[in-house]
Amino acid sequence: MAQQQVRVLLPALGTAAAAPSVDVVVPVYNEVESLGPSIVCLHRYLLERFPFSFRVTIADNGSTDGTWELAQKLERELANVRALRLDEKGRGRALHAAWSKSDASVLAYMDVDLSTELSALLPLVAPLLSGHSDLAIGTRLSRGARVVRGPKRELISRSYNALLHAALGTRFSDAQCGFKAIRADRVHELLPLVEDRGWFFDTELLVLAERSGLRIHEVPVDWTDDPDSRVDIVSTALADLRGVLRLMRDLRTGRIPLQRLSVVGSPPTFGRQVARFAAIGVASTLAYAALFVLLRLAMPAQAANALALLATAI
Repeated sequence: MAQQQVRVLLPALGTAAAAPSVDVVVPVYNEVESLGPSIVCLHRYLLERFPFSFRVTIADNGSTDGTWELAQKLERELANVRALRLDEKGRGRALHAAWSKSDASVLAYMDVDLSTELSALLPLVAPLLSGHSDLAIGTRLSRGARVVRGPKRELISRSYNALLHAALGTRFSDAQCGFKAIRADRVHELLPLVEDRGWFFDTELLVLAERSGLRIHEVPVDWTDDPDSRVDIVSTALADLRGVLRLMRDLRTGRIPLQRLSVVGSPPTFGRQVARFAAIGVASTLAYAALFVLLRLAMPAQAANALALLATAI
């Protein structure tokens, strides 16, 4: 049903004008208060300071507060702005639909709160347009990034990425910064292999890209936490943990056919496997300590200890 609706609302993006170099997708759900100012700000920046042709796609995940009506109004009033409507929620679902239908050379996305400074957009997409890299991510966790957010979110973010390094052998620094771009030809190869349609979509896409030998470019960003964020930290963290376990299983059993891709990385050597095993032990200990400290804020020590042990054991 959602796919049919996408086809109706975006009948032929490339017929009205030449295909843009970059399509920036902004996923939204019940963001009627922030959508207008954010899209106007993004649109003005792209018109005045961005050297490539562009499109802004507002991807609405079934909002009920007037967001869709506002998105349609912005489409009518601003050149190179398009509105896309899906019936179901899920950031991954929005990106999958928008990127699948786009005719741009490079496909990007950013959060509607514009937490990332827009000056990082050109460094994000330039290596992809030049052919230097296949995929680019904004990172809040590498040297050169300037981040303003609370200690709880900082701890959760670093613990999650440490878990990815240990469990999946990832090398990228920040899986879930809402600021990424990918070449269109790589999108069409990877999207059929990505199962998640929620918040884990980013992580799964990055892991599969890295396992396939694709070149991932990282851009340190200036990032300010949105105090009005709608993200449910607990449910998102649990969904991410389930996603990690599923991805570990699928990669181990060969359920994901990475060999279909045009670029496939070499399998890990015995030495790398031993190093990864040791890293998992160290990371699980650090993750246990971080989880215990976090849980201790909301429950007795014994319960926090049990939950932290259970999570890290899994």
